Amino acid sequence: MGRRRVAIVGGSGYAGGEFLRLALGHPYLEVTQVTSRRFAGEFVHLVHPNLRGRTSLKFIPPEKLEPTEILVLALPHGAFLEAYERYIGLGEVILDLSADFRLKDPALYEKYYGRPHPFPEELPKWVYAVPELYREKIRESNRLAGAGCNATATLLALYPLFKAGLLQPKPVLATLLISTSAAGAEANPGSHHPERAGSYRVYKATGHRHTAEVVENLPGRPEVHLTAIATDRVRGILMTAQAFLLDGWSERDVWQAYREAYAQEPFVRLVKQKKGLFRYPDPKVVEGTNFIDIGFELEAETGRLVVLSALDNLVKGTAGHALQALNIRMGWPETLGLDFPGLHP
Repeated sequence: MGRRRVAIVGGSGYAGGEFLRLALGHPYLEVTQVTSRRFAGEFVHLVHPNLRGRTSLKFIPPEKLEPTEILVLALPHGAFLEAYERYIGLGEVILDLSADFRLKDPALYEKYYGRPHPFPEELPKWVYAVPELYREKIRESNRLAGAGCNATATLLALYPLFKAGLLQPKPVLATLLISTSAAGAEANPGSHHPERAGSYRVYKATGHRHTAEVVENLPGRPEVHLTAIATDRVRGILMTAQAFLLDGWSERDVWQAYREAYAQEPFVRLVKQKKGLFRYPDPKVVEGTNFIDIGFELEAETGRLVVLSALDNLVKGTAGHALQALNIRMGWPETLGLDFPGLHP
């Protein structure tokens, strides 16, 4: 099987750098171009020192990007839209890691992003690249839109419960503890170390943009509300959601719903232990991996179900699930290049 040429636009950012790291270890990918306007002409390891000795690639300016077989867009939200006609013609298969084409409903996009989508007619052409939900659609599409990291943590944790019809028709409240790298590589006053270190800062109490992805992709479009809290971890997300089971359903039914949905999924792990330090999902355990760990606990006397998930926002939350989707699209083994098990301690 021949290697496929891949170009990464926005390769100096965290998402682009993470996809580059994964692609360099993939037997069927050959990274031939990595763009950065700021670092054009510099070796990529100047920005990504973990890649020293792994590649001799240099950044090129976006204007010099040439057509390629696989194009990965790791740009800030809106940047792809501003140059859509140019980029759409440069790749046979395109993976967009931004939020530009994640939603199918133009009204949802306008509500959460504050403006009409400039290409609403293009939205149906893109597949929301969450393998656990849309594997068959991914196989047939050349336009893949990577999900948001907070949306992935919330959506995959809740999807089996709504699919099985286990929950009362009440709002589900989800709280996300989010790491610093989720804010991207560009510094701002809120990411300045003296301000961020040791802090747990609520930065989006209501109206988080990833809510739109969660609602649009859960069965029945239920009412789900996200609250985002910034922590000083470098990587990782811990999501905790509060929901209520319908009368008559039990913990056994919850287990069954998760097993039916995820028993064959290579990167979903159900975590519910009765002893040990890691009885519930923990971002530390999945750091650097493409796993999402999902757990739950039922308060039997009230029916309150606490659902938890943990993932690495840069891998399963961004670049890893994009590579997983690409493997599916290209007909390669789904786990190829994504088998790192993590570290402990």
